[in-house]
Amino acid sequence: MSLKHHHHHRGVELSAASKSFVSKKWAFLLCIGFFCAGTLFSDRMWPEPESNVASREAASDERLLLMSEDCDSSKTSLGEVYKSPDATQTLDKTISTLEMELAAARAAQESIVNGSPVSDEFKLPETATKRKYLMVVGINTAFNSRKRRDSVRATWMPPGEERKKLEEEKGIVMRFVIGHSATPGGILDRAIQAEESKHGDFLRLDHVEGYLELSAKTKSYFTTAFALWDADFYVKVDDDVHVNIATLGAELARYRMKPRVYIGCMKSGPVLAQKGVRYHEPEYWKFGEEGNRYFRHATGQLYAVSRELASYISINKNVLHKYVNEDVSLGSWFLGLDVEHVDDRRLCCATRDCEWKAQAGNMCVASFDWSCSGICRSADRMKDVHRRCGEGPNALMAASF
Repeated sequence: MSLKHHHHHRGVELSAASKSFVSKKWAFLLCIGFFCAGTLFSDRMWPEPESNVASREAASDERLLLMSEDCDSSKTSLGEVYKSPDATQTLDKTISTLEMELAAARAAQESIVNGSPVSDEFKLPETATKRKYLMVVGINTAFNSRKRRDSVRATWMPPGEERKKLEEEKGIVMRFVIGHSATPGGILDRAIQAEESKHGDFLRLDHVEGYLELSAKTKSYFTTAFALWDADFYVKVDDDVHVNIATLGAELARYRMKPRVYIGCMKSGPVLAQKGVRYHEPEYWKFGEEGNRYFRHATGQLYAVSRELASYISINKNVLHKYVNEDVSLGSWFLGLDVEHVDDRRLCCATRDCEWKAQAGNMCVASFDWSCSGICRSADRMKDVHRRCGEGPNALMAASF
């Protein structure tokens, strides 16, 4: 076969294949067209029975009705929540707690990122297993205050087994709060250790004791107590003050559902710029012109803060400024925060007034002498004040919070 004849034969084969391929394509498209036309024709000639259409429409209407009822129910429930003060306060307190726990988590994360170990107070509380308490009462004391502590143990602080029962049944923790001496392990620390072995009622702080270090001690107390006990309130009281614990618990329980509460006898004393006087303020210039007064804050004999504020102190302890007066320091830490200041004058009764107030049914929470910033000669007079102004031996265990 010649080369020319061969090329002619191949051209005829390609032409035939191309025609065959086109015809197959058109056949496929025509099949699709006929199928669609047939479907349209069948829908027009044989419509769906009305019963089926009606049932489908009824089911659709029923679903719409149920959805509408659910919406109405949700609106009603939300309306009831908004109208209920207790529910609103509960929601506010829950949000506040979550915010504090989030801040703790962020602090822990930053510590990890910076390569530092996470301190215990940054760890989130184990709410699933950790016991809840009403309040932790920290009684501020010093190395040379043994007689004061004994007078408190003999009056308004339950001893040994009664104190443990108080924790278990009423959720009230009570401890004397003290740090260590400038020479750890010295005679002062050994004396406290011996006293602790006998009574078991101390909370030891990682803090060097000293009068000018009271602000640091207060910060350390709240941080340590918050890490050890999950309570609604944390109370600080001096060891020369008489306290009716059941009355204190009932008073604090009123604010359980409120977040960020700061309770005490609020005052605003003068800023003392003169050196050598008691309560001299070395940083007086920060408070404006000479003769100005402090911002409102609780007097230092007794005050309480809610869990959220104790958490705030614990998380931010490294950046909270310390003034020389611890009650001023505490008040300054809450400036700029959305905190409710509760001025309760029953937390600062005079010892000359607490007896007739008790007889009139207005039991004092705390009593002391303003002239001494505590009960004058408290080691000798605490029993007398307790006899006249105390709430009774059975009041605490009979109380319900």
